[in-house]
Amino acid sequence: MSDRISVLHVCDHLGWAGSRMHGVKRLFAWTLPRFDQSRFDVSLVSLRRKDSSEDSLEQYGVDVTYLHKGKFDPATLTALLKVMDRKRTQVLHLHGYGATTFGRIAAAMRGTAVLLHEHANHTTTPWFQQIADRVLAPYTDLAIAVSASTAAFTIDARRIPAEKTRVVYLGAPLEEFGRARSPQEIAEARTALGIAPGTFAVGTVTRLMPAKGNRYLIEAVRPIVEQVSAAHVYIAGEGELQGDLEAQARALGVSDRVHFIGFQRDVARTLSALDVVVFPSLWEGTPLTSFEALAMGKPIVSTDADGLRDILSDGVDAVMVPRESGRALADAVIALEADPGRRAALGAAAQRTSRRYD
Repeated sequence: MSDRISVLHVCDHLGWAGSRMHGVKRLFAWTLPRFDQSRFDVSLVSLRRKDSSEDSLEQYGVDVTYLHKGKFDPATLTALLKVMDRKRTQVLHLHGYGATTFGRIAAAMRGTAVLLHEHANHTTTPWFQQIADRVLAPYTDLAIAVSASTAAFTIDARRIPAEKTRVVYLGAPLEEFGRARSPQEIAEARTALGIAPGTFAVGTVTRLMPAKGNRYLIEAVRPIVEQVSAAHVYIAGEGELQGDLEAQARALGVSDRVHFIGFQRDVARTLSALDVVVFPSLWEGTPLTSFEALAMGKPIVSTDADGLRDILSDGVDAVMVPRESGRALADAVIALEADPGRRAALGAAAQRTSRRYD
C-alpha cells in the first residue's frame, strides 16, 4: 500500500451548459498537477459526463473519472463509493452542491475526512439543499471559502461553524500571467482577435449567464462610443445568454461595436489585447479572470459585487462602480480612456496586488 495520502476531488460538473469557459475547471488544471506527488495521490471525479469543457484536463496530467449521472440521480452515491474504494480515498475535497451532498454522505459511510470548498455566494439556496446542509454539517471537517464574503455565506447559509471555515483566495500563476509582453506580442494578440489598429479595446472574459451582468456592459456601449469614437467592446466566452445579448446589441444599435469572440483558450493572450478589462458582475465568489487581469497589470473597471469587492480596492487597483448600472460602467471607461496616466497607475497597482495571490 502506498504511503501517499489519497485525495479525491469531487465536483458537480466541469462545464456550464453551452460554455467551455468554467473557472473551476481551469483551477483544477493549475492546482492539481502542483501537488507534491511524493506525498499525495490526487485525482478528480466529475458527477456528470465528459463534455467540451474538459478537453484539456487530461493534457495537464489530471486523473479524471466521469460518473455520467444526472443532478438528482441516487445512483451517484453508489458510483462515488466505488471510486473511493478503488482509490482507497482518505480525503474528499468537495466542490459544488451535488458533490458536497453525495460526497458527505459517502464520507460518513466510509469514515473519510471531508473538505468542503465553496466557490460562490448564491443569492438563494433551495429548500432541499438547506435541509441537506443542516443534516450534513457535522460531517464536514473543514471548509474553504474563496473570499471573505463567501466565508460568510458558508457559515450562514451552509451551516458550517466559523471555527471550521477558512478563507483561501484563488490566484493566477504569475509565470503565465505576470510576465511582460512585447509590443509585437500584443499587436499579434490584437490582430488575432480582429482588433484594428487604433482601436480602444474594452473587454471581458466571462460566461454568458445572468450572474455575470454582461447586459449592463452592452448597455454601456452606446454612451462609451458617443464619447470615445475608437472604442469597441470584446466579449470572450460562451453561454446560455449569447443569443439574448446579441439581440440586445442589435436593439441598441451597437452590434457593430460589440464583438462576441467566443471561447478563448489562451486567456492571457486575450487579456493582453485589451486596453481596459471590465467585470460587470452582479454577484461573485471571486472570478479567476479578476486575478488574471491583476497579474497582467490591466486597468480594471469592476462592479462592487461582493467577491470582487473582497480583492479589489477602488481607486487603487480598480475603478469600482455600483452593480446593474450600464451608465456607471460607461462613465468609468470614458474617464480611463481620457487619462492614460491613470490607466498606467491602476495597472501597476494591479500587478502589486496580484503578488498576494500567486
